[in-house]
Amino acid sequence: MTGLSPSQLQKPQNERSGVPGGWIPGAGRILVCRGVCGPATEDWPDSSRDGCPSPLPCGISSSHPQQGRRAAENPGGHLGQDNTEYFLSSGDKIRFFFEKGVFDEKGNFLVPPEKSINKIGHALHAHDPVFKGATHSSKVQAVARSLGFHMPVVVQSMYIFKQPRIGGKVPAHQDATFLYTEPLGRLLGLWIALEDTTVENGCLWFIPGSHTSGVSRRMVRTPAGSMTGISIRGSDPAWDNSLYVPTEVGRGSLVLIHGEVVHKSEQNLSDHSRHVYTFHLMEASGTVWSPENWLQPTAELPFPPLYT
Repeated sequence: MTGLSPSQLQKPQNERSGVPGGWIPGAGRILVCRGVCGPATEDWPDSSRDGCPSPLPCGISSSHPQQGRRAAENPGGHLGQDNTEYFLSSGDKIRFFFEKGVFDEKGNFLVPPEKSINKIGHALHAHDPVFKGATHSSKVQAVARSLGFHMPVVVQSMYIFKQPRIGGKVPAHQDATFLYTEPLGRLLGLWIALEDTTVENGCLWFIPGSHTSGVSRRMVRTPAGSMTGISIRGSDPAWDNSLYVPTEVGRGSLVLIHGEVVHKSEQNLSDHSRHVYTFHLMEASGTVWSPENWLQPTAELPFPPLYT
């Protein structure tokens, strides 16, 4: 199975973003992926209550850990310590996370439940056969080999909905802020568009060359029993908005995301969703996964090898 082409491999890492539409095998596979997650969001509330504090809807109402931290610290909101733990213990499970503003103060839905979900994570690659097959496909393995991965392991996976009109903004960040390794440069995100992604529905934006500047901010677990569960160490520089370049890709395209490249996505204000399946690989050979990362391998789910 062919990985990246010679011309794609010659590009600098920060520019090696889009592998054209059709990378995921056919519309049928896309529909299967969407079909798994679409009906799952219609079976409320029981299907999402693995470890969920009752009676409030479970999950952190954000796709991004930093936003979730802020929500958990907000005493006026409906999120609290139980919901932070729901997020922090989701690394080896399939759990549901909501958009902001989809509940009233009593926890009732303000939008149709199937339109309330921000994402499903973080172990689809391990527990769902469709996403496990997509993650470990021969195409993914070929891409990893062409990039020089010797012992890649799958760290996490997410299905992101980016719902029409309410799909939340993801602030500028580097993935290594949340998934830190020593040395750096061992983390790669694979982002598969299951629908066309445009500026209007919240495509990714990158700062070319930003992967060379290191990581100045870390999100780390706090000691057991602390109120927040996670904290931020350091701060990001003031990235110039004029430097961002949009990455619009067609359905079925693959976007490769260097662990230190600065990227973001805006709120989806369009009438069209922006479904994606995304997961992260780490080169395990000679790499230390930070014990302070929010996500940790468990006895039930060590990081599985990509190559089968």
